[in-house]
Amino acid sequence: MRFRSGAGDRWCRRVTSALLLAAAPAIAGEKLVKQGEPRRIAGYRGIWFDLGQRSEFGSKYSGGLGTYTAKHRPLAVHAPEAGKTFFVYGGTTAKHERHLLAMVSYYDHRTRMVPQPVVVHDKQGVDDPHDNPSLQIDSAGHLWVFVSGRGRKRPGHVYRSARPHDITSFEHVAEREFTYPQPWWVAEGKALLLFTKYTGGRELYWSTRDAATGTWSRDRKLAAMGGHYQVSNERDGRVITAFNRHPEGDVDRRTNLYFLQSDDGGKSWRTAAGVLVETPVVDPAGAALVRDYRAEGRLVYMKDIGFDADGRPVILYLTSASHLPGPAGAPRTWTLAHWTGGRWAFREVTNSGHNYDTGSLDLESDGMWRIIGPTEPGPQRHGCGGEIAVWVSHDQGRSWEKTRELTHGSSSNHGYVRRPRHAHPGFDAFWADGNPDALSESRLYFTDRDSGEVRCLPYDMPEPLAEPPLLPRR
Repeated sequence: MRFRSGAGDRWCRRVTSALLLAAAPAIAGEKLVKQGEPRRIAGYRGIWFDLGQRSEFGSKYSGGLGTYTAKHRPLAVHAPEAGKTFFVYGGTTAKHERHLLAMVSYYDHRTRMVPQPVVVHDKQGVDDPHDNPSLQIDSAGHLWVFVSGRGRKRPGHVYRSARPHDITSFEHVAEREFTYPQPWWVAEGKALLLFTKYTGGRELYWSTRDAATGTWSRDRKLAAMGGHYQVSNERDGRVITAFNRHPEGDVDRRTNLYFLQSDDGGKSWRTAAGVLVETPVVDPAGAALVRDYRAEGRLVYMKDIGFDADGRPVILYLTSASHLPGPAGAPRTWTLAHWTGGRWAFREVTNSGHNYDTGSLDLESDGMWRIIGPTEPGPQRHGCGGEIAVWVSHDQGRSWEKTRELTHGSSSNHGYVRRPRHAHPGFDAFWADGNPDALSESRLYFTDRDSGEVRCLPYDMPEPLAEPPLLPRR
C-alpha cells in the first residue's frame, strides 16, 4: 500500500495552513522549580538545520531534524492508562525560523486529536537540534523531559510534569552537563541515564537516580576510546547499549561495533555472553567488541537497538565507505547484528543513499521483525533522508521484504523515523520532513501500523485541538 505524499505533503500544507550538573559531587536533591503558564505554539513546526560541512553533493547532513538524533532516546512513549502517546521533538518559533524549542505534546488515541504543543524549554537562540529533548514517563505517570546540552557552554536540563499524564505544567528539576540523553527506568523510581560528555572526544557516561532521595550519582565513564555514539534500550530493568568508536576523536572515521549490558542499574556491565567488563572501556579490541569494521575499511552509523522474543539484543546500524554524501559512500548498507545465544549473526537488509538515513526497529509484534526508514530515494537525491518504506522479516532477519512505501513522490525528504516506547499501533512511528538543500518548512508525520495510513501533524493550528489530517492514498 502506498501514499501519494508528493500530493500528500503538499495537500497537508494546504490543509494545515487553512501548530544533572557537570560531573563532580552528586546533586544534593532535586529542586523542583515550577514554571509559569505553558507557552504553546499554534502548530507543529519542526526545526530545520544545516551542519555546514558541504561537499559537491551537498551538506554532510541537513534538512528537517525535529526527530534528530538517533542518540536521543526515547522520543515518544505510549501511556496505555492515559490512552495517549506522548512525544517530544525539536520545534521552532515560526515558519522559516531556526530558533530551537524543546516541545512536548501527545496524540489521543480515543479522540484522534492533538493539542497545540507546549514549549518545555526555550534554547534562547540556539538553532542546533543536537539540543533536542528526549522523554520518559515514570510509574506515577509523570513526564520527564531531558533537554540535551552541548558541552559545558550549553548545559542540559531536566524537567518533570507537575501532574501525571499532563503537559500543561512542568517543574525544572536539574541543570547538568549532558548530550544525547538516553534515560531508562530500571526499578521503581530508579533511573539510569546514559549520555555523552565532551571530555576526551565524545565519551560515554552514565548516572543513576536514587528513588528515595531523588539524588543523582556522580557521572561515571562507560567508554573512552577517542569518542563514541551509542543507542540503547531497556526491558525488565536490563539496559543494553551498542556503540561505535571514533579513532583519535575523529567522528568522520567512526567505525567498529561494541555492545554492553547491565541488569543491576549500572553497578556492573557485561558482554552479551555475560563476561564482566571493566569500565571505562579503553581497549578497542577488548571483550565489548562485536565486529572490527575498521579492519574491513567500513564506517559505522548507529540507528537502533532492541530485544528479540527471547530477550536477546538486535542492533540496527548502517555501514558506509565514506563520511561524505554522494557516490563515494556507496554501498551504504542497513545491517543487523543479532545475538543468537552463542554468537553474533550479521544480516544485511538493504542499501540506502545517505549515511544519516535513520529508521526504527520493531521486534515486538508476533515474531515479525520490521524496519521503518527512509530507504527509498527522495526528491533531494544526495540529501539526508528520502521516502519512507517498511521492511519485514519473518525469519529473524535472515531475509527481508519491502512491504510498503509510506511516502512517495514527496516534495521534501523524510527522515529520522522514530518508534515510540511500547508503541500503540495507531502511532507506530513518527518523523519529520524538510529540504536538505535549502531552508524550508519542516513538518511532522506519524503512521498507523495496521493500515499504513500516514497523518500530518498540523503545521498551522489556530484552535486548541485538531485532528491530524490523513495523507491521501496513492
